[in-house]
Amino acid sequence: MEKVKRASWSGQVAFILAAAASAIGLGNLWRFPYLAAQYGGGTFIVIYLALVMTLGFTLMLTEISVGRKTQQSQLTAYTCLSRGWGFLGFLGTVIPLLIVPYYCVIGGWVIYYFKAYCQMAFTGVNLMGESANLSGEFFSSFISSPFAPFGYGVIFIFASSAVIMLGVKNGIEKSNLVMMPILFLMAILISVYVITMPGSGDGIKYYLVPNMRCLTTADGNFSIALLGKTLLGATGQMFYSLSLAMGIMITYGSYMKKGDSIEKCVRRIEIFDTLVALLAGLMIIPVVYLFAVKTGTPVDEAMKAGPGLMFITLPKVFASLGSSGAYVGMAFFLLVIFAAATSAISLYEACVASVCDLLKLERKAATFFTGALILSLSTFSALGYGAWSKVTLFGMQFLDFFDFITNSVLMPIVAGITCIFVGWVIKPRAIIDECEAGGTTMKAKAFYSFMVRYLAPALMVALLISEVCRALKIGGWSI
Repeated sequence: MEKVKRASWSGQVAFILAAAASAIGLGNLWRFPYLAAQYGGGTFIVIYLALVMTLGFTLMLTEISVGRKTQQSQLTAYTCLSRGWGFLGFLGTVIPLLIVPYYCVIGGWVIYYFKAYCQMAFTGVNLMGESANLSGEFFSSFISSPFAPFGYGVIFIFASSAVIMLGVKNGIEKSNLVMMPILFLMAILISVYVITMPGSGDGIKYYLVPNMRCLTTADGNFSIALLGKTLLGATGQMFYSLSLAMGIMITYGSYMKKGDSIEKCVRRIEIFDTLVALLAGLMIIPVVYLFAVKTGTPVDEAMKAGPGLMFITLPKVFASLGSSGAYVGMAFFLLVIFAAATSAISLYEACVASVCDLLKLERKAATFFTGALILSLSTFSALGYGAWSKVTLFGMQFLDFFDFITNSVLMPIVAGITCIFVGWVIKPRAIIDECEAGGTTMKAKAFYSFMVRYLAPALMVALLISEVCRALKIGGWSI
């Protein structure tokens, strides 16, 4: 059988843009602001930046190098490097396959909200009720409806499938060239709008100025335990934000040309992703802070994580802005659509590439096969708050369970085992050689070797333990 030529990016810029697009998703837009608000604003930001430049650099460089070295997606890449390690590729493929269905369901929620704000902006009719407090009821009635959540999720899945079917250059690359500049521009414009709002200064200080309250107990004493919780909270966000252990970076790395510098690309991806995360904080924290002060709501409560921040709290904030609120909401949810789409496409591609590599299918056939599977799995998350709300897994709704098992359990496990595999089985030299294969010199060799062998696996174990304790409410450990 003649070997099929692997697709490739048109150049280094296209790869960086695609990898950054995969990293810039819903985690940046609602999880980063919440964690920054909870863990001392600037204190969290400093710790997060340090982790991105060290642990994030190590994990991303490893995954991209594995992909380019093997020219395979995550499902088959590890077997190519060492027989007997195929299980790691299987675990790495399960993660995006479980994430894409519920991610597309949430993407459908975003489409629904964007449509609602468009109607409110152009008709002047408040679909969420006269009182801003009814926005919570608006969200609950939507996700518990018998068909709407599934229907909007299907729209998101079909749109993502269309991009994937067009291929790496004509689909993923071109879509990023359109969506990413728009996303970045809108993030800047909304941030400027928020910054210039009267009274936003206190909210900006709350966000950017380091506050040691996250590291001290009620009596003002420094706490090692609280430092550990803050560190692990930032580690979890870094993990989620940079799209690590999801198979994306391995797949995208397999499309990378040998002459491109992996080390430089990783640094640029990190800069781009972190910049959008910081802009997300500027978009959300000051305006929510103003709203909390105005309504007498505790700031920490207003900044609660998950869907509540984006689909309940922010609509209340937009309603408090008066006639301009509908336009701000419309712009914000359009931005979120692009952010969700770029990440969903990347996760989808990781699944499709695995099917192509394992079953030797052409892209269209692999997309149909994967799309049908994603569509079937999305049913559980779409109906989990409605028709199937009484069915739970370990006390969690389907969407919450899929999120927990992938982000809190499988991702730290895959990342930790990957570090052990690279550090002690194929050895760091294999990754360093790949980074230097195109004639470039890797500057951080000694640092990388230490991180991938010792510190990174230790942090992954700590993150796994903390996330499981948090989910099961063991020992009061909450992140």
